Amino acid sequence: MTALNARQILIEAHGPASNMAVKEVSLPAPGPNEVRVRHTAIGFNFIDVYQRSGAYTLPLPSPLGHEAAGIVEAVGSNVTDFGIGDRVAYMNAGLGAYADMRNVSAEKLVPLPDNVSDEAAAALIFKGMTAQYLLKHTCPVQAGDMVIVHAAAGGVGQILSGWAKALGAFVVGTAGSDEKCAIAKTAGCDIAINYRHENWVDALLTATNGRKARVVYDAVGKHTFMHSLDLAQPFGMVVLYGAASGPAPDIAPEILNKKGCLFLTRPSVFPHNAEQNRFRANAADLFDAIGRGYVKAGIGARFPLDEAARAHELAESRSSAGPILLIP
Repeated sequence: MTALNARQILIEAHGPASNMAVKEVSLPAPGPNEVRVRHTAIGFNFIDVYQRSGAYTLPLPSPLGHEAAGIVEAVGSNVTDFGIGDRVAYMNAGLGAYADMRNVSAEKLVPLPDNVSDEAAAALIFKGMTAQYLLKHTCPVQAGDMVIVHAAAGGVGQILSGWAKALGAFVVGTAGSDEKCAIAKTAGCDIAINYRHENWVDALLTATNGRKARVVYDAVGKHTFMHSLDLAQPFGMVVLYGAASGPAPDIAPEILNKKGCLFLTRPSVFPHNAEQNRFRANAADLFDAIGRGYVKAGIGARFPLDEAARAHELAESRSSAGPILLIP
């Protein structure tokens, strides 16, 4: 097999979305344990913004992107579990998904079942696997639990809300506008509260008759974190897994005692899916949830690969709802 030319987005300096540029790069033949995947759909995640902007620094120049779906075009000599023409997806193969094709380690790929489209896989595998570990591993949600999902109209938030509801939880969502609250309710929230309104915490507790959550899923950070501690029930858990409004403030551990002997964790999707068998089992669980209708793509916007900057700007405006896709 010979090298090919691939189109890939690279950044040479951290900063605004305009720093992203499409470059033509040489793509070698896949190594013995690699698969060449031609992307059909590329997922966007807010971590892409953090890495592009420098909130999470990268060695430069650097590619971007963590997830995509596509078609296998070539396989390395040691690869036996995938063949040319197979539909596959990935979300933890290293940076570089913002490209029309790339080589990926076979152990980082999962096969796509017939009932999951390429677009759904690209839109959902990172966000869906995030929801999967949050709901099934970080704090296993049971029927009858009350959960709070901040940013419930966002990509992960909608998945969390609908899947938690399907598991039998009472789901309270928060969002940054009345329009987004309506989206959150459509996604599965029993109650949705606009956290930009004054006294929104009191409004939430009034709506739940004073009941607090067994678990609060917080991807907003700075704007919501201290309130999340107040909204968890005694011995409840606050799961901080993002920082859309900025980093959460530092706290003294004693605060967790005073707020009700709370548990606080800051997990990540990558360690939960670092081992091949666990990754594929988690993905199978997600695909089953998609098949059952618990998890829906609800794609919010699509942009050509060349217009990735527009996708980032839309996400940073916090005016989007649902997953964003890049189409090579």
